[in-house]
This record gives sequence, structure tokens and C-alpha cells, in this order.
Amino acid sequence: MNTAQTRTEAPRPLLTRAATAETTSDPSSVMTLLADCGTDGSPVTSYRSTFAAGAVGAPAHFHTRASEMFFVVGGSLRVLLDETVETLHQGDFLLVPPRTPHAFAAAPGSTADVLFVFTPGMPRFDYLRLLNRVVRGEASSDEIKNSSELYDNHYVDSPVWRAALEASE
Repeated sequence: MNTAQTRTEAPRPLLTRAATAETTSDPSSVMTLLADCGTDGSPVTSYRSTFAAGAVGAPAHFHTRASEMFFVVGGSLRVLLDETVETLHQGDFLLVPPRTPHAFAAAPGSTADVLFVFTPGMPRFDYLRLLNRVVRGEASSDEIKNSSELYDNHYVDSPVWRAALEASE
């Protein structure tokens, strides 16, 4: 098969079994890595996170190239969308387009189980692994700052999000 044929082929099905999926965890959440664009043949990147009650998932950030989709499998998730804070509940779906500042955390007093999908996908599992290493003290937060272009994850300051988090403490 020549290279031109390979580029035009449709993606193959990708099956990730829960029992064998890679997971990363810290005291407040568990991430199950499902599909990593560019490394496993998937055109999207997807993972599932379960958050303990009140756990913070991600500070305010945006992506320049990817849309991020959230589907709440269970519990409730509080999300920053630009300058607004919304609470998503079981069954809710949210699409955050590129360049939109957003952040998320389990809603106060609630756990959250969320499926995340990025499209177009890009390899992000190494970023999720890096986050886990930082939490365990095996890497520095500077490594996250220095990887913003590589993983299309650009952190921003959000007084609205800080106020929302402080109000729930």
C-alpha cells in the first residue's frame, strides 16, 4: 500500500476496555485514559475523570486549536465559561470552542464523573501523566508552564473562577 492510500484510509475502530485502560490518580481524582489522537489511531483524544466531592479539576485555561467536550456521566461539575460559572448535572453536555477560557471542578458537596473529548484530537496523554507526576512531587509546575504550546493548554488568570472557588470553601 502506498503512502497516499494510507493517508486517505478511514480510521480503524478503537476499543479501550475499562479493565485494561491506563489510569492516573491523585487523592482527589482518577483519570481513565481512553483514546489519544496520533498515538493509538484515534482522530480524537478522550479520557474519563472521576472527582471526589469538591475536587478541583483544572484551573482557568484555553486551547487554541481544539474544542473540548464535557459529558457528565454522574454527579455535578462546576465549569467556568469565559466570565460565567455554570453547574452541569448528570446527562448534561457542554462544548467549549477554541480560545474560550474555561475551568472545572466538582460542584460543592458533589462528586463528578465526566467524559472529556478533544477534537480535533492531539496527543495529550503525556500531559495528563505530567500533571500526575507534579501532584506526586516528581515533576515541577514549571514543566507544565513550559509545555503549553506542545499540549495546547494555555493557563489564564480568572478572577471570576477564583471567586467561585473561594465562595465554596
